[in-house]
Formats: sequence, C-alpha cells, structure tokens
Amino acid sequence: MEKTESMIARGLLDIGAVLLSPDRPFTWASGWKSPIYCDNRRILSSPALRDRVARALAETAATLCPDAEIVAGVATGAIAHGVLAADRMDKPFVYVRPKPKDHGTGSQIEGALPEGARVVVIEDLVSTGMSSLAAVDALRAAGAQVLGMAAIFTYGFEVARARFESAGVPLVTLTSYPVLIGEAVRSGLVSADMVRTLEAWREDPAGWDPSV
Repeated sequence: MEKTESMIARGLLDIGAVLLSPDRPFTWASGWKSPIYCDNRRILSSPALRDRVARALAETAATLCPDAEIVAGVATGAIAHGVLAADRMDKPFVYVRPKPKDHGTGSQIEGALPEGARVVVIEDLVSTGMSSLAAVDALRAAGAQVLGMAAIFTYGFEVARARFESAGVPLVTLTSYPVLIGEAVRSGLVSADMVRTLEAWREDPAGWDPSV
C-alpha cells in the first residue's frame, strides 16, 4: 500500500497547493527568495484530499498525543484543518492568533481552554518554526500543557528542527519537502537541473541566490 506521505504530497501537487518555480522564485514574508510556494488552504477546496488530510491529521495527533484533551489550531492557515481533525477526534477545539486582538476581550486564544488542559497543536505548514512555536508559547502562557504538534507539511529546515527540540515539542508531519520533490520528479514536473536548484535552496534558504 502506498504510504500516506507520498499520497498527500502528490495530492498537494495535483491540486496546485504547491507551486515550483526555480526560474521565477517567490518572496516569503521573511524576505527569503524561494523556488517553492505551499498554500495548504487550497486543500479545503478539494473534498477528497480534504478528507484524507483531516483523517491523517486526526490519526497522527491521536497517536502522537493520546492523552490530549483539546485540539488547538494555529491561525489562520490551520484553523479549518484543526477543526476537521478535532471533529474526527471528538475533541474540543481552540485556535491561537498570532497576537492578541486589539478589541473586545483582547484574546489571543479563541475558545474554552481550561487551566492545565493537555493540548495537541495542529499546523498546516512548518518552515522556520517561529510562528508555530509562538502559538505554543501562547498556549503555555495560558496554562495549557502542550503535548506535541501535528502538521501537514514541513520544509525540514535544520533551524526548525533545532527550535522544536529546544522547545520540547514533538513534531510529526504528514509529508515533507524531500517526499514532495520525489513525487514531482516521478510525475515529470521537474527536471534534473531543477532538482539540483531545489536541493541547493533547502540546504541554505536564507543565503540562496536564484541568479547563481
């Protein structure tokens, strides 16, 4: 049977959730130039892949954190995915804003989060790990016990691995950059030259120069 990580990687490519453009790189919010852009919100418009991802996230989260009482999604990209996973797990759901809202209650965490609650976090994508772990910090500041994080996709940067290890947060993802590139090669979407470019970028994303 085909592995879930390969099926999901191919699904992301099939629906255009992942775009590969080494010749005309994208610019991330961090300022990094990137030959790849991943938008997992597009999964929500594909019922078959949406169901597959939701089931896989629920199963992964339950296996990683069997004692979790609450599912928390990271805003905004993982809110819908988190709700779908929480529904399949029959667990309460909350979501974490990047920062407290500047009106009303000023909440950063939306939903009921009891003191000491055991939480598993759902994320759609892990790049450097900063925004994902900022949500963990907010949950811990609110008194929650964060048991781990399940995400759809990771670039697998060393900086992210080190940050999650330092924060004491186990991370499991449904698929990853190496698997996705492998699927792109098998599908004929990238050439050997493109693969070399994609691998060079992953090794040093901050210093990658698309003109070289």
